[in-house]
Amino acid sequence: MIADAFLWVLNRTPPLRRTLWRLFFDVLANRFGDVGWWTLMNYGYADLDCSTRALALDPADDPERYPIALYHHVATLAPIAGREVLEVGSGRGGGASFVARYLAPARMVGVDLSGQAVKFCNRHHRLGNLHFQQGDAERLPFTDACFDNVINVESSFCYPSIDRFFGEVKRVLRPGGYLHYTDLRLVHEIADWRAALARSGLELVHERDITANVIEALHRDTPRRRAGGRRIVSGPFSRIADTFTGVDGTRIPSLLASGEMVYFSFLLRKE
Repeated sequence: MIADAFLWVLNRTPPLRRTLWRLFFDVLANRFGDVGWWTLMNYGYADLDCSTRALALDPADDPERYPIALYHHVATLAPIAGREVLEVGSGRGGGASFVARYLAPARMVGVDLSGQAVKFCNRHHRLGNLHFQQGDAERLPFTDACFDNVINVESSFCYPSIDRFFGEVKRVLRPGGYLHYTDLRLVHEIADWRAALARSGLELVHERDITANVIEALHRDTPRRRAGGRRIVSGPFSRIADTFTGVDGTRIPSLLASGEMVYFSFLLRKE
């Protein structure tokens, strides 16, 4: 109930979204700053023919296979190797770390609103081509045309203004650069979402409904998510952890399964 109420408030108070999400992720980073086994917070991706298992990962990365697979899906929609890449909304840094280690960008920068999350990331993910810094998705702290690719995974629903976010992405991308983008929306929000994409000034290159893939990932990953949640919150409050991690039968899996919510991936290009 508490987790559902928090999400209800966020959905109905756009001006408060930025502050509430920053406080939420600051608390997570402070409370669980040494939790290295929990570095990705997205709902994951699974190939429906079970070939997700074929994604070759180091043993240390395998427990977060399905959240990593979502990054692999969206990041490989356009070339990244040897390019300068920005992730907006890098969270606990596991996705940016995967991209930096497996997809060989020349430089990978993760930016997040939560200063405590950024501290966690720079302490936990130490790579020569990877750096994290604090910043607002609607006011990115970078000069114009300084990145070849921008990645945004399951983060834009937190932003008070999706138009300002898209405008900032377009500003920091070099000509010919790509936005690798994936997120979820309630069905009644789709028309506004598509209108914002059309207003972005970015060319839509690729679009795919991956709702079924996310549902399957959450189903396969539920034992890990439930066990992880119990390591953080136990007893009568364990249901809160289940809701936030997306365990089978909680709000997000149920909305996706009922068709009330959808999950899409996009590739957009700056001309």
